[in-house]
Amino acid sequence: MKRLFSVIFLLVCAVCVHAQDLRKDSILIDVPTAETLDHYSLDFNTRFFSQNSVMTSVDFGVYPRLNIGFSIAAQELIGNETPIKVLTPQLQAKFKIYDGSLYLPAIAIGYDGREYFYDRHIKEYAHEKKGGYLVLSREIIIPNLQVHPGINFSDFDSSDIFFFTGVNFNIEDKVNVLFEWDNVHNIKDSRLNAGLRIYLLASLDLDFAFRDMAHKDTFERIVQLRWKANF
Repeated sequence: MKRLFSVIFLLVCAVCVHAQDLRKDSILIDVPTAETLDHYSLDFNTRFFSQNSVMTSVDFGVYPRLNIGFSIAAQELIGNETPIKVLTPQLQAKFKIYDGSLYLPAIAIGYDGREYFYDRHIKEYAHEKKGGYLVLSREIIIPNLQVHPGINFSDFDSSDIFFFTGVNFNIEDKVNVLFEWDNVHNIKDSRLNAGLRIYLLASLDLDFAFRDMAHKDTFERIVQLRWKANF
């Protein structure tokens, strides 16, 4: 019996150690995690989404625990519609406050200025920026299943506070299953997102995702390519 318990204990330890070796992403679909890029590394992400749009985001690990980046998007860049509309560049930043422990989650604060579904007629976005946020990341229940709850405020001039949470399950660094409940201020306007991240290479990911699945008018299918490198 003692040998049996010893074998089980060693197997559990092996699974846990292996789980720690799997990669941890700094963002799911729209929901950030508490992870940051390594110092002297960069993340180059291209998103293809509604309105024949393409958004390119670049984030830099400018200092340990600190990431800074920018994004720029263009409407009608794909296809034959005209005119092409280049939208205002936006800023991203994140600082990891705490790495987490056996009992406490990792903690990060940040700012995400990316917005979606721009209406040229009224010159507004249907999906406003996340703005300032606080996010916690923690492995739960089983190895490689992580949850990322957080709060954010989109507008510095408003007192409205939003809630978000993301869940992901990394399967052997081959596929990452992603789920998000975002923009939660009231149930009606919240967004449900889900997708798969396929790790093609050590430095290249491919995402397929569904955004805002509960709303017919703003539901969309997106594809993302993410490339990582050092500088």
